[in-house]
Amino acid sequence: MLAIFNSSVASGPEELRIPGDRSPNYPKKDSSDLLSSFFNAFPLAISLKMDGMGDMAYTHQKQDLLRPRSFTAKDDIFCLFEGTLDNLPSLRQQYGLSKSINEGLLVIEAYKTLRDRAPYPASHVVGHLDGQFAFIILDRATASIFVATDSHGKIPFYWGITADGSLAFSDDAELLKGACGKSLASFPQGCFFSSALNLRSYEHPKNKVTAVPAMEEELCGTTFKVENESVIADT
Repeated sequence: MLAIFNSSVASGPEELRIPGDRSPNYPKKDSSDLLSSFFNAFPLAISLKMDGMGDMAYTHQKQDLLRPRSFTAKDDIFCLFEGTLDNLPSLRQQYGLSKSINEGLLVIEAYKTLRDRAPYPASHVVGHLDGQFAFIILDRATASIFVATDSHGKIPFYWGITADGSLAFSDDAELLKGACGKSLASFPQGCFFSSALNLRSYEHPKNKVTAVPAMEEELCGTTFKVENESVIADT
């Protein structure tokens, strides 16, 4: 799967961008080239252009049967989801949803709870999800995104910044590397990123997420880690 958002929606951490700016041997490409590369690799992929905010695309090609991909939309909220939720039945009951609701729709409902019932903590919403997952939400009404992965990092998931400053997410590291160069990192497990709150740990909500420069020979330019001692205030 692939999602690309322009800087009016989200810009991403500076620590993600800087390694690419300092590594001319790893050239970047524009977001349009990244999307073209995705379709060249997956001709049967489906995509949706989001009113100048970006693009979301997915395919079932080369899909792990235990980590299915899906695309769901409801109430002007769009979700790319990969993986499964082990506690989906109990979450349906918690949110008062029917048994036909899939993971993508469940995540949208959880996100709406977070958005509409402030100051409901984001860590509580994502922390209740149990399983192997990575998801990307675009809320078109607020022009904002919410992205998260499971606490064990069971889904390979990456993010990067393209030559034109777009923030991109994908489960394909090589695809992103071709457009993001060294402005590329594995998305940290047990964390979420949102347009409003930036990068936070939902597993350890009081602990700060810091960026550690990677070695030159490594695929990514940065590694994001949750500190054990630095504490940030809840929001």
